[in-house]
Amino acid sequence: MATDYDAPRKTDDELSEDSLEELKNRRMDKSSGIVDVDESELNESMELPGADLSNEELAVRVLPRQADEFTCSQCFLVHHRSQLAKEKNGQLVCRDCAA
Repeated sequence: MATDYDAPRKTDDELSEDSLEELKNRRMDKSSGIVDVDESELNESMELPGADLSNEELAVRVLPRQADEFTCSQCFLVHHRSQLAKEKNGQLVCRDCAA
């Protein structure tokens, strides 16, 4: 921001008056700028470039649970045996859920 050093300087009283007026104006501007926006309409109108995935099929190879893996009884994710935190009544629980 450029400063004009040749301009007359204001006193402290003038500075405080100006800043109060500026603050009041800013406060009025903020309240007048509020607009009600319906988020559902906003989401419907948003379209990502190249996002037409209607004819797209996912090709993912799903492997069965391996011998050294278990399914957590709380988060239902398949983890390696090294992630086993506890077994409670035959229910296996991973470290993340046990924490």
